[in-house]
This record gives sequence, structure tokens and C-alpha cells, in this order.
Amino acid sequence: MPAPLPLFDTAALRALEARGIAMCGGDAFALMARAGQAAWRCVLRHWPAVRRIVVVCGPGNNGGDGYVLARCAHEAGRAVRVLRLAEPASALARRACADYLAAGGEIDDALGECDLIVDALFGIGLSRAPDGPAAALIAAINAHPAPVLALDVPSGLEADRGSAPGPAVIATRTLQFLARHRGLRTGAALDHCGELELATLALPVTVFDGIAPAAMACRADALAGFFRCARAMPTRAATATCCALAARPAAAARCCWRRRLRCAAGRGWSAWRPAPRTCRRCWRAARKRWRTRSRTSRSWMPCWRARMSWPSAPGWGRARGGRALFERVLACDKPRVFDAEALSLLAASGAMLRPDDVITPHPGEAARLLGATTAEVQRDRFAAAAALQARCGAVVVLKGAGTLVQTEGIAPRLICAGNPGMATGGMGDLLTGVIAALRGQGFTAPDAAVAGALLHAAAGDAAAREDGERGLLPSDLLPWLRRLANPMRR
Repeated sequence: MPAPLPLFDTAALRALEARGIAMCGGDAFALMARAGQAAWRCVLRHWPAVRRIVVVCGPGNNGGDGYVLARCAHEAGRAVRVLRLAEPASALARRACADYLAAGGEIDDALGECDLIVDALFGIGLSRAPDGPAAALIAAINAHPAPVLALDVPSGLEADRGSAPGPAVIATRTLQFLARHRGLRTGAALDHCGELELATLALPVTVFDGIAPAAMACRADALAGFFRCARAMPTRAATATCCALAARPAAAARCCWRRRLRCAAGRGWSAWRPAPRTCRRCWRAARKRWRTRSRTSRSWMPCWRARMSWPSAPGWGRARGGRALFERVLACDKPRVFDAEALSLLAASGAMLRPDDVITPHPGEAARLLGATTAEVQRDRFAAAAALQARCGAVVVLKGAGTLVQTEGIAPRLICAGNPGMATGGMGDLLTGVIAALRGQGFTAPDAAVAGALLHAAAGDAAAREDGERGLLPSDLLPWLRRLANPMRR
């Protein structure tokens, strides 16, 4: 099973940089030279035919890396120009700039025509929105038709959070130095980084000794390992109960249990409120596989209580009876998955859940649970996931671009799969059903959350590869859920 990729925050990257300098005999410029040369090799790998290169350098050490790259390109006979925001401010950047000028390099004041732009404006230390000339320069880079290689991090992006407090460079490729940055795989960063690449600068793996990663990135190729490890588990889940109390979201409950069936859930029961004929019709096609019972029946509550071995909550309404049933679910001693309106009831009640429960909020639901705004959640998704786990006590699956799974006491898991076409109604109900099905097969709550989110995202990517992202529906993922969830057999 492929191991998750370790991701590091800025503090860890600073510590790695200090160790790297020590391993270079205390020569910080030697490490900068390695970074600039690694960037030039990246250019040769991906754009070997480019002749005209513009390197945009900032005043700090990120700009110093850009000067080294520019000198390497100039010495290789390329037409390279440096466009700088300001005079070099650090001693290392001044030395790199002097070496570039001594080699015959040119300083320009406009982007002009070029085949490639190298973004070396700001590195991982940026924590504010670029303004004035910096903002104008970033806008000019984004408007230029040439591809963009960003060094370490696209300028304007926060490497820790993945958010863009102001204008940020939209890169074609981002070359990270030393280690992978945790903020480049979630939130707004996914729209700015392009393809990610890592240059370790020839440092040994011992440089990471004692430095813990801030997150772990889980890739789609780990799915086979998850399910190979689960071969001893039953291939069908236990009985499941799906509670849908709102009239209009009854289809959400149907969507949820259909996903469970595709992920090997066993017999299920659904409790629902009376709904218009159009909502009732959606249950008829699969009654043999999924039994329903209306709240109007006198035997509804005893039957539901007797069979509630797997309560989850897509489409819970705040209508009459919803809060009473929510209280019964909170008193249930079975594993639970909470979604949709159940999260609104949870936010209003202030109740704590158990560590083996799973909640799957999107940013808006996370904001309600935290008493914050959606923008605040998106500004720092890692902090929001940690706060949700502390607030609710359950395993948190914070949905969105770069889904995060937060469990108490361990680094968050970041799902490196999924695509924009999955931002459509019903995808969240699908995810709830997948996690509940895996939970019923013996996965622990953290493993069910990670494997379920990864399976859901990988199925979305497979469906998008088949017919494209536009018009992607939850039902398009059903065949892929089944294919990806079954272990590969010899």
C-alpha cells in the first residue's frame, strides 16, 4: 500500500532549511544555488525548447533562487531577462543578483514577449495580501499567455493554509523545495499551483529526523491497499438505518442508501416523513432492496428503534419531529454518520459526539457548527477541521477542494483526488453512504472516513475521465464505486 505523502508547514520547512544549510557546511548560498539549479533542470524537463525566458524576482531569498536560475539559463544560451519588483534585500539575494549581472545578464522593466515566465516573487514567508506594484505585477503575469513556473509557492498564496488573501499567481507548474507544503493541496491553492513537483536539493532523508509532518496526503493509488487490508472483513455490511425527516430531501436519503448498496451495504431501513407523490415515487423502484416505513404508521417508531444498527442522517429536517428523533439518535450506542440537516441540529444542540462517529460537513455547515463564516473556514481549512474535531469530538470529513479528514491526536489526512465536476447536488449524500457502508464492514471510523472520501473522489475522477467533468452526476459514480471498492484478485 503506497504510504501517504508527508506534508509540512512553514515552521517545519524553516527547520529543514536550517539543517540543509548545516549539511552544506554552513554555506547558505550553496543551498540557494542548488535550488536555482534544480529550477533550471525543471525548465529543461518540461519546456526544453523555450528560448525567451522572463524571471520575475522579488527582494527576498525566493528572488535569489530566481537569479540563480536566470544565470543558468543565460549560460546555456537562452534569451533570459530578469524583471524585479525591488532591489535585492537579503545578502544571499544580492550575491545571486551580482553573479547574474557579472555573467552578462539583463534587468528589464516589463514582461514583454516570452515563452516562459518564472515566478520568484514571494516564497513561503508571505502572510499578507500583495498590494501596489506587487499586485499589479501578479495581475500582469496572470494576463500573459506564456506558461508560468512558480518557485516554491505561487506568489500571493499562503503556503500553510492554501488560501489567497489577495491576488495570487496562477501557475502552470509549481516546484517545491526541500519538502511538500501542506497548503498547496487544498482550498484556493488548487486553482493556483498547477502541477506540483518536488526538488529535495540532494539532502539525505535524515534531514527529516524528529520533524513531524503537519498533514498526510492520501492518493488514489492507495485504494487497492485499503481494500486488500480489508479482505478478511465481511463483503456485506450489517443492517443500516437511514433517517430522512424532511419532505423535500427524501430523495437525499434514497441517494445515500443507493451508494451504500454499491459499496456492499446489506439490508437497510429508511424512516421518512409523508411527502408529496413525486417524493414517494422515488422509493418505489427499489423497495425490494430497501425497506421504507412512513411516520404515519403506528409501528414506525418501535420498528425503527429495533432496527437502528446504523443510523446516519442525510436530509434531516428541522420540521416537526426532527429534533425528537435527533435526540434518540444521540442516545443510540451504535456507530453513526451525520450529514446535512443533522449537522444543523447538532450545531443548535451543542451536543458532543463519540470518537467513533463521523461528521461530513461542507464549508457552510462547518461554519454553522463553529459559529463562523464560510470565508473564515475556507481561509484556513486545517484550523477549521481541527476546531470541528474539538467541538464535536467525532472524526471530521471537511468536504471541498482538497477534502480533509481530521481525527483526534493524529495529523490530518488530505484527499488528493476529486475534481470540480463533483460540486453538484447529491455528491455529499453519496459520500455519506460510502462511509457508512465501509463502517459497517468493520473499518474503524478514521479508516472509513479516509477510505470513503478517497473512494468517492477517485470514482469521481474515473467518471470524469470517461465522459468529462461537465454534467457529472452522482449516479455516474455508481459503477466506479463498485469497481474501485472490490479488491484486485490474482
